[in-house]
Amino acid sequence: MGIPVKLPVFEGPLDLLLHLIDKNKIDIYDIPIVEITNQYLKYIKQMERQDLNVMSEFMVMAATLIDIKCRMLLPKEVNEEGEEEDPRAELVQQLLEYKMYKYMSYELRDRMAEAAKSIYRINSMPDEIRQYKPPVDMDELIKDLDLSQLHNIFRAVMRRQEDKVDPIRSKFGQIEKEEVSLSDKMLYIQEYARGMKRFYFRELLETQCSKVQIVVTFLAILELMKTGIIRISQERIFDDILIETK
Repeated sequence: MGIPVKLPVFEGPLDLLLHLIDKNKIDIYDIPIVEITNQYLKYIKQMERQDLNVMSEFMVMAATLIDIKCRMLLPKEVNEEGEEEDPRAELVQQLLEYKMYKYMSYELRDRMAEAAKSIYRINSMPDEIRQYKPPVDMDELIKDLDLSQLHNIFRAVMRRQEDKVDPIRSKFGQIEKEEVSLSDKMLYIQEYARGMKRFYFRELLETQCSKVQIVVTFLAILELMKTGIIRISQERIFDDILIETK
C-alpha cells in the first residue's frame, strides 16, 4: 500500500508555474523551459482526480509548454525589425501580469483585514447644532459702504410691489408664510450674474415676486458685495446701480 501524499492546491496553471519558478529560484525572464516543463508534467501526473474543467486548464498549459519546448529546439524566428523572437516571451508576460494581480489581491486582503478592526463612532451631534445658522450681522455687512442710493431703489421697488396688490382679492383666503433662504437667494443671484454678466440693481429687484423675496435679495446683494463675488458701480448720483461679476 502506497503512502498517501497531499499535494498543495494551486489556483491555476499560472499559479503552479510561479510556484515552480520561485521554488527553483529561476529568473522569470530566462526560464529553462525544459526543466520547468518536466516538473510541471510530473506534478500533473501526481494530481488527484479533479473536476474536468479544472484539469483541462492545466492540460492546456502543459501543451503550451511542450510547444514552447519544441520551438526552442528549432532555429529562432526573426520579426520584421530583424530581431530574434523568444518563444517564451508571451508566457513570461502572462506570468508577470498574473504575479502582479496575485500580489494586489494580497494587498486588498490585508487592507480588508485592517478595516475590519476599525470601529467608527456614530454621529451623535444634536439636530439643533447641525441646523444652526449664524445670524446675519447687518452692521458688519454695510460698514464702509455708501448705501443711500441702494436704499432709495429698494424703497421704490417695495412701493411698486404694494401697488400690485389687489385691495379686494388680497383679503380672500389665508396668507401663508413664505420661507426664503438667504443662501439659496445668494446662489440664485450668482447664477443670474453669470448669465447676465452685468445688470442693474433695479432690474434684479423687479424680478422678485413678493416683499419677502425683495428683502432677502437685498440682504443677499449685501453679502455678495462683502465677499467680493460681485461689485457695484454708479456713474452719477441718483443713477441706477450697475452690478457686475468679478
